[in-house]
Amino acid sequence: MTMLKRFLSAALALALTVSLAACAKGDGSSSSSGTSSADGSSAQTEVEPMDLSQVSDPYLATSGLAGNTVVARVGEYDITADSLLYWLSYTLTYTLQRYSYMGLTQIPWEETQEEGKTVEQAMLDTALQLAAYYRLLPELGAKEGLAVDQETLDNLAADLASIEEQLGSRELAEHYFWVQSLTPELYQQIFQAAEMNGLLQEKYYGEGSEGYPTDPEVNAYAQDELGYYRAKHILLLTKDMDTMLTDEEGKSTGEYAPLDEETVAQKKQTAQELLSQLRAADDPVALFDELMNQYSEDPGLATSPDGYTTQKGKMVSAFEETALALKDGEISDVVESEYGYHIILRLPLDLDQFREDLVAQRMEERSQQWLEEYGVETLEPYSQIDPSDFWDKNQSLQLGAYNQVQAALEELKGEEDGSAASGSASGGASGASSAGES
Repeated sequence: MTMLKRFLSAALALALTVSLAACAKGDGSSSSSGTSSADGSSAQTEVEPMDLSQVSDPYLATSGLAGNTVVARVGEYDITADSLLYWLSYTLTYTLQRYSYMGLTQIPWEETQEEGKTVEQAMLDTALQLAAYYRLLPELGAKEGLAVDQETLDNLAADLASIEEQLGSRELAEHYFWVQSLTPELYQQIFQAAEMNGLLQEKYYGEGSEGYPTDPEVNAYAQDELGYYRAKHILLLTKDMDTMLTDEEGKSTGEYAPLDEETVAQKKQTAQELLSQLRAADDPVALFDELMNQYSEDPGLATSPDGYTTQKGKMVSAFEETALALKDGEISDVVESEYGYHIILRLPLDLDQFREDLVAQRMEERSQQWLEEYGVETLEPYSQIDPSDFWDKNQSLQLGAYNQVQAALEELKGEEDGSAASGSASGGASGASSAGES
């Protein structure tokens, strides 16, 4: 939900982003390299921009269902096609982004997942859950006596009015939102629902509430559930970090060349001497930083002077096992790893880094409870939605809308540039005349 809220905030910016520009290839008339979405992801089919001259309802044009068609219910509350299809577009775009990291460029619609559903059905079901949750949020907030503050609503209205004013027409303002599978009205609904989500989260889990996570709870979550710990070390290297070993064929083995035995022995002796100083110190933690900054050969020290916050399995085993065996504030003996000799100081975690994540997890668990409590029921129109067909048509509509809005922005820019040039020429002529008269 946090990702959505970030998107909603960004979507109010009038200037179309580079990611939107990826919809247009060449002159923006079509995309020959693949199906392009608003985030620039693509599938291996050609997209032609849709002719929008006869389109008044983007959801009817892409799914065959009018936007106000009731497709499902959560409890007693209707879920309409516009909301479901927005979330379907959102889910498909997000999924394709994740696939792209694995080198995939299209959605495997008919592939069966673990629960027996095809990818196509799973995407539609996910969209339904999101649509149901966002439909519930205003009702849940009202029952708690919560309301989005008037200043936020006024700012939202002003932003929407600004988009229409700058684009020059209501139609272009609508098309601006079509690029993201939204309408201005649906955008307002989702924006307010996202605000209500924040208000509910603050009520249940904000500071001072009964559900606010305590430090021990956050610590247990970070350490036990996520496997995080924090430590810093003094490292004396026994490897030449600038030289890699090679095999008989001259290929790198992935290992660093060892230092000579005499140097290694000196490093070990230095490590023992540093440990003796720490053991004898009145304030060993303060001395640790002093010695670390003076002696440590850790290449990461400059970027991580306050230590490493890391998860189990990320560091070399000798370092990790030793660090995990220490209590906060304890200093280890000299520990040897494949990189050299370590003296490790275990540090307490910065709990503020994890409290927000724990709150988000608890809020997500609560949202699932709400959906189970109210129940989600699909109606006959829901079965008419073909996600893959919708995806293709929606890409075409988005590209058509993008081209129209982009053309309008370029025209406005041309008018502004022309006006500026005219003003400059006028000022120059006036100046020349004045100079001549003098």
